[in-house]
Amino acid sequence: MLFRRSLIKELISTAAGAFLILIGIVIAQRAGNLVRLAAKGILPNDAITTMLGFNMVKFLPMVLSLALFLAVLMTLSRWYRDSEMVIWFSGGLSLNHWIRPVLTFIFPVILFILILSLFVMPWATSKGELYRTQLESRDDLATISPGVFKESANGERVFFMESFDELGNVVKNIFVQTLQHQKLGVIVAAEGSRYTEKNGDNFVLMENGKRYEGSRGSAEFSTTAFEKYAIRIEANEAKQRPPSTQSKPTSELVSAVNSTNNAELQWRFAIPISALILCLLAIPLSALDPRAGRSANFVLALVIYIIYNNLLSIFQAWVAQGKLNTFIGLWPVHLFFIALTVYMFYRRGRQLPILPSIFSMRWLKKRPPSALSS
Repeated sequence: MLFRRSLIKELISTAAGAFLILIGIVIAQRAGNLVRLAAKGILPNDAITTMLGFNMVKFLPMVLSLALFLAVLMTLSRWYRDSEMVIWFSGGLSLNHWIRPVLTFIFPVILFILILSLFVMPWATSKGELYRTQLESRDDLATISPGVFKESANGERVFFMESFDELGNVVKNIFVQTLQHQKLGVIVAAEGSRYTEKNGDNFVLMENGKRYEGSRGSAEFSTTAFEKYAIRIEANEAKQRPPSTQSKPTSELVSAVNSTNNAELQWRFAIPISALILCLLAIPLSALDPRAGRSANFVLALVIYIIYNNLLSIFQAWVAQGKLNTFIGLWPVHLFFIALTVYMFYRRGRQLPILPSIFSMRWLKKRPPSALSS
């Protein structure tokens, strides 16, 4: 039918726009956080892009779910505002006729979200944790940012390098402060580079510099000029952490049965299920007065989305802690919102307000005049 083709076409364009906006917001938020960590020297500069990529894959199912929900809500709200829905209703269509085209549009995306949630998201989480462990095992020199003072892991050295070359191998204007045997040493050099010996030891080689050494609290310092001076850089020992539940493959969650794994497995299935329910809920939720704005619908929709996801997180924590039976799991939350969707279809299909009136005018008319006057 004509309305199905026009609806699906507009849903695709609206969903694409909503997805781009949401993905831009997530990228800006995560990139800002990673840049802040890099500026403090906690995260190497060359790791920002990789960590951002893992984070984006991890949040992609949630972003797609919200984009679908907003696409259905925004499209049908515009149809109500421009009185297009009145035309279709006058042609004999009911609100239930919108279920099939909406399902036709969201089904491939829901299937893609399911694949991401079950397979891609745990893979990205696992790779992100492994990459973070590798970063923690890198030596102090690899985590230095230009223009930032960096203290070594053991607290015996402080490094400062003004700039790097394009390949990051040659550094300019090096400052190194060391504390060994209660003696304070300061090394400054115009240029330096790092190299690795055959046995795997890493060194930073400084050229054309001076070394100042003396005791704390004393004004006597010895000065030594050098053409080349090498400092051995020791690699850090990263703590081996067990893999988190979020990083375990779905097959491992199914084979190893316990409350924590069951909670994570139900959460992965909950993402596409909640996306399906929210898209159906958006159909009656989008109904509005053409003379009114769409702000109330969007506020209500965002509140529903937040409540839905927070309830899922709460029930997941209860299942993981053993406070809730795994057979019950997250299903009460889904059933509640399925019931809310059916209720909304019933009220909107009969053009009734969302909340029924406490006092019915019909009931008041049936009362005798004496009762009304009293």
